[in-house]
Amino acid sequence: MASKENTAGSRIPGAVRSWAAQLVPAPGPARRLAVLTVVQSTGFGLFLSSSAIFFRRTIGLSAQQVGLGLSVAGLAGMLCTVPIGRLADRYGARLPLLGAYVALAVLFTGYCGVTGFTGFVVVAALISVCETASNPLRMTLTHEVFPPDERVRVSAQMRSLFNLGFMLGAAVAAGALAVDGRAAFYAVILLTAAAHTCCALITWRLPGRAGTPATTTLEAKPKSGLRDVRFVSLALLCGILELYQPILTVALPLWIIGRTQAPGSVNAGLLVLDTVLVIAFQVAASRGAETAPGAARMLRRSGLLLAGCCLVFALTQDASALVAVPLLVLGTVVLVLGELSQSAGSWGLSLHLPPPGKQGEYQGVFALGRGLQQTAGPFLVTALAVGQGRVGWAVLAVLLLLAGLACPPLTRAAEAALATAPARTEPAR
Repeated sequence: MASKENTAGSRIPGAVRSWAAQLVPAPGPARRLAVLTVVQSTGFGLFLSSSAIFFRRTIGLSAQQVGLGLSVAGLAGMLCTVPIGRLADRYGARLPLLGAYVALAVLFTGYCGVTGFTGFVVVAALISVCETASNPLRMTLTHEVFPPDERVRVSAQMRSLFNLGFMLGAAVAAGALAVDGRAAFYAVILLTAAAHTCCALITWRLPGRAGTPATTTLEAKPKSGLRDVRFVSLALLCGILELYQPILTVALPLWIIGRTQAPGSVNAGLLVLDTVLVIAFQVAASRGAETAPGAARMLRRSGLLLAGCCLVFALTQDASALVAVPLLVLGTVVLVLGELSQSAGSWGLSLHLPPPGKQGEYQGVFALGRGLQQTAGPFLVTALAVGQGRVGWAVLAVLLLLAGLACPPLTRAAEAALATAPARTEPAR
C-alpha cells in the first residue's frame, strides 16, 4: 500500500512539471513573447477590473456616458484594424506593435488629466484603436517569427499566460478598490501605463521580419482581404462561436439571479473555473489545429460543445439551488471545452489561410468577426437567453451548431481558392 502511495506521490510532481514545461515556452523569442503577454495582461486586468468605477467616481461620468463612450471607442478600434494590418504587411508587425504599446503608455497616463466626457471619449477611442490592433499585430508577428508547426502552440501558450496575468492584475485592482479614493485609482492608471511601457521595451527586443518582403506583380497581386468572401465568412463564423464570452460574462450572471434559484455568488465561482481551466488546458487543447482542415474540425467541435452547454443551462430555469448549481457547473465545463476548441481553431484559420504577403491585413479582417461579436453579442445573448428562457437558449444552440458545422466546407473552399491564386512574385525594389 505504501509503495503505491509513494508511486502516486512521485507521479504528481512529474505531471506538474510536464504541464509547466508545456505552458512556459523555451528560451528565445517565444519566452520573450510570453513575458510580454503576462505583463500586458496584468495591466489589462488591473485596469479593466477597476475602470468602470474610475470613470464614475474620479472623472464623474454618468453610467450612460460611460456606456456611450466605450461603444464609440469600440467602433473606432474595429474600423482601424485592417489599415493597421496593412502597415504590418508593408513594414513588418514589430514596429507597428511597438508604436501601439508606446501610444498606450502615453494614453493611459493621459487618463489622469481627463475631466469630462469629451476628453474621455477621445482617450478611450485612441486606446481602443491601439488595443484592438495589438492582437492581430501579435498574431502577424507570430506568423513572421515562428515556423508553421509552432505557431498555433505558441498562440495557445500566450492565451494561457494571458489569463494568468489577467488574474494577477484583477487581484491587484481588488486592493485598489478596497483602498478607494482618487490616489488609488491614479495609481492603477499609472501602473497600467508602466506595464505597457515594459511591453514596448520587450517588443523592441523581439525579432522582426528579416529583410523586405517580396511584392507581387500587378496581375498576381492578391485582392483585398475585405473582398475575400470565404475568409470574411469564416471570420464571422468564428465571431459567432465566440459568443461564449458574453454568454459567460453577461447572460449567465443575469440568468442565475433572474431565472434560477441559485445564489448570485455562484457566478464568481464559474468565472474562476473558466479561467483556471483555460490556463491549465489551452495548450493541450490546441493540438490538431496545425493545419487549416484540422482547425476547421476544431471549430465544428466547438459548435457542438457550445450548443450542448446552452441546452444544459436551459435546464436550470426555475430549478432549485440543489439542482441548478451542479448543472451550471456542468454547463460551464462544457462551455470551456467549446471555448478551448474555438480559440485554437480560429488561430489555425487566421494563420493558415491568408495569402503570402497579406498576413497583417487578413489578421485585421479576421479581427472584425470578434469586433462584431463584442458589439452585438451582449445584446443578442441577453435578449435570447434571459429574455426568452429555454426557447432563447435553444435558438442560441442552433445558431452555434450551424456556425460550427459550416466551418469545414467553407475552409475547404477557401483552401482551394488559395491554391489556385496566382503566385508569381518579383523582388521588392
